[in-house]
Amino acid sequence: MQDCLHTIYVRQRPGFRSQGWLIAGGIQIPVAIGRGGILANKREGDGGTPRGIFRLVRLWWRSDRTYRPRTFLPVRRIGKHDGWSEDPRDRLYNRPIRVPDGSPGDRLWREDGLYDFIIELDHNTRPRIAGRGSAVFIHVAREGFKPTAGCVALQVPRLRWLLERVGPKTRIVIA
Repeated sequence: MQDCLHTIYVRQRPGFRSQGWLIAGGIQIPVAIGRGGILANKREGDGGTPRGIFRLVRLWWRSDRTYRPRTFLPVRRIGKHDGWSEDPRDRLYNRPIRVPDGSPGDRLWREDGLYDFIIELDHNTRPRIAGRGSAVFIHVAREGFKPTAGCVALQVPRLRWLLERVGPKTRIVIA
């Protein structure tokens, strides 16, 4: 593995509200972003990718589908009941939660492969403000870089490349 990147950047692609570029280590990588584009005033459910500077907290990954990626980030396996609270009324808002079978909630265990790798960002964590956005991740992109709900999404080979180069001291600048 190479040295850890200090900063990665995400910029909106001119003329394409829900697509952008991630710049890391001198390389420009196409990404999908939120259907609302990059927003300075992020709100829950607005489809925007939040503008700001964030830490990369940890990597979550599906060990039943792929091998553990090489990374400097702390790593956690995704279990069948892992989820994320997106309900601003919940005391665990914007935190990982357990989602029992049959219960509503944003499940990290997905069949479509979008969450096979998730880099958790520290958006809206200190302080955590209800309604200001939750579950902002870097994850696997849909075919054709279709919009996300507010995350940054890359193709798997590029995401693996990035994982090998980021760690807890890496910052992502979304502008």
